[in-house]
Amino acid sequence: MINVRYFILLFLYLIVFSANILAQHSIPDTVRAMRITEPIRLDGILEEECWKKADKIHNFTQRELDNGKPATERTEVAMVYTTDCLYIGLWCYDTNPEAITAKSWERDFQYWTDDNFEIAFDTYKDKRNGYVFVINPNGARADVQISDDGRGFNIDWNGVWDAETVINRDGWFAEIKIPFSTLKYPEKLFQTWGINFERNIRSKRESDFWQGWSRDRDFENVSQAGTLTGLEKISGKETLELKPFITAGFSSDSTFNSKFKFGGDINYLITPTIKLNLTANTDFAQVESDRMRINLTRFSLYYPEKRDFFLEGEDAFEVRYYDSEILFYSRRIGIQDGKEVPILAGAKIIGKTDRTSINLLSIQTGSIMDIQSTNYSVIRINRDVFEKSNLGMILTAKNSKDNFNYVYGLDYQYNTSNFLTDKNLMVLGSLSQSQTKGTDGLNNLSYRIGLLYPNDLITFQSLVLGVQKNFNPEMGFLERRNYDLVYGELMIRPLVGFIPGIRKLIFKPFKLALFYNDETRMLETGYLEIRPLSFELTTGDIFEFNIEQNFDRIYVGYNIFKDIYMKSGIYRWNRYNFRFTSYEGRKITTFIEYYFGDFYNGTNKNLNATVSWALLKHIRLSADYYRNMVRLPQGNFTTDDIGGRIEYGFNPKLFSSIFCQWNNQMEEILLNLRIHWIPVVGSDFYLALNQSLDTRNKIIKLSNTTILTKFVWRIGI
Repeated sequence: MINVRYFILLFLYLIVFSANILAQHSIPDTVRAMRITEPIRLDGILEEECWKKADKIHNFTQRELDNGKPATERTEVAMVYTTDCLYIGLWCYDTNPEAITAKSWERDFQYWTDDNFEIAFDTYKDKRNGYVFVINPNGARADVQISDDGRGFNIDWNGVWDAETVINRDGWFAEIKIPFSTLKYPEKLFQTWGINFERNIRSKRESDFWQGWSRDRDFENVSQAGTLTGLEKISGKETLELKPFITAGFSSDSTFNSKFKFGGDINYLITPTIKLNLTANTDFAQVESDRMRINLTRFSLYYPEKRDFFLEGEDAFEVRYYDSEILFYSRRIGIQDGKEVPILAGAKIIGKTDRTSINLLSIQTGSIMDIQSTNYSVIRINRDVFEKSNLGMILTAKNSKDNFNYVYGLDYQYNTSNFLTDKNLMVLGSLSQSQTKGTDGLNNLSYRIGLLYPNDLITFQSLVLGVQKNFNPEMGFLERRNYDLVYGELMIRPLVGFIPGIRKLIFKPFKLALFYNDETRMLETGYLEIRPLSFELTTGDIFEFNIEQNFDRIYVGYNIFKDIYMKSGIYRWNRYNFRFTSYEGRKITTFIEYYFGDFYNGTNKNLNATVSWALLKHIRLSADYYRNMVRLPQGNFTTDDIGGRIEYGFNPKLFSSIFCQWNNQMEEILLNLRIHWIPVVGSDFYLALNQSLDTRNKIIKLSNTTILTKFVWRIGI
């Protein structure tokens, strides 16, 4: 006999279960912050009375490994606040505290390798922009500024905030203090923000989300966040921030040169959501030197920005066409032909009003030798349209006494997370033009049209890109000119449970890039990669095997390495590649990559290996080795590039590192020692030693020594 009540209950369960899977939503989805009258003592102990009275949430759900199931360890979060600061209490209980992974101490640590807790704020509740704050059990801090619902990801942004942690037999616990002046938010009496939480337990490879735990979403997708209420009459009381600095030191090569410099930055909140940043006599003594790289191609190498002034809001100015090809590349400012060019002064405005982001930058550099004083300016405006899409424009202007260069363009992104009910889809389009003194203004366009389907099981992307021969973004970065690109890539990553020890299969049916000459329509460069075999083990380790087909048409020969000359001509070759990536949550991690096969008109064997070892609680060692063994009819050569790093974290506010590198192209050892001390949150002291040693002729001798100190003091008004 049919049990009708049973079927009704089953039907209701399926409705609820299906809705939960689609929404990835857990109740309660709102956390209320409690107002307090006195600031708490930041020590990670959580024994103040307010923590007992505050509302706590603990309904965390696994994103990994068992998607949709409750978290295996209890996590509780509570929030209290004063007029000018938000405090977050965190209880990360752990039934096996000996397995807690905490290898890092430095500011902006690699948080994806440690146990950690992450907090995402969507202060405008626009489901697009926000901030992520991360701590590990040591109290190390990292933060990220996000835009476009997580697609814009500026890990180099540094907010002013603090945290203290405690580890004991019950797990690890924390108190976090975030001044409201660190955040931008609407000017309202009563605030309602988007908020989400994530806890990572590396020993279990477990990732627990409060809301939005679908594998098709990332934690940075603030559109999936819950809600923070209770914030009333808050004030980011600091409208003016002064950051004066002093740099002192010396350099010695053939002569002795002392250095003393002072300057600073002024940050002023024009409105609660728009900030003005002024800089004068700017100095970057604290920045670690670029790593030397051996370039076997005929194209320029791309180096990332490291300078603080340019890093804040970096993603707000970004219009990226393909990989490292971008319309605004801040390293064009203050660096030319490998020389440091003095930055006299600059101004930057970053912010948002209503649904429009407004970003402006203007820098004046000084003259040095044959380089003229130059003004670099960029305007980037983005308008939110529809639920997640945006329409933008950019203008870059480079002006000196004898030259000018302008680039202006429009771009559009259509984004949705509701394609085929709950999938991500993105459509891209952009058009740009350049004007340079002395040119006729013809053949100076670039364009891009793209389609992306970025989801967990299937990822697909396609792109059509064109750059005409006279398109010349002097404030941007282009690897090549005068080409049309057709690009496509498909990835399939099914989870499997029927193969012992294997969690996921990873297939790449194709990754195809075809570069055609824009004028002749002839194929210049072609690349096809197929991944017929790749899998992720239940331990987190990943194995890959890839097959490559390459085509290259060289119009003008070049020296590929030292005096080995690659002639013009047409070249076709195949390569094979094995990769092993160990799980990053262990004390010892490795990456090994081996290429073998043809290379132009010869052969190449390539080995790339890295290892990192958390030797003791405060010490971490890492080393890497990169070797090319190239055999060509015109000559054989081997390239060697060796690097090593020692890091010692005294505590989260005092960190040191030593980096050493050598390669057989430069035949020079580079040694870099950096000490970073944070005496007060927001202020910094740096000590940097750069030592070069010439190794030519099998003799090691000192070639250049630089010792610099820099002190930056923050004053909030």
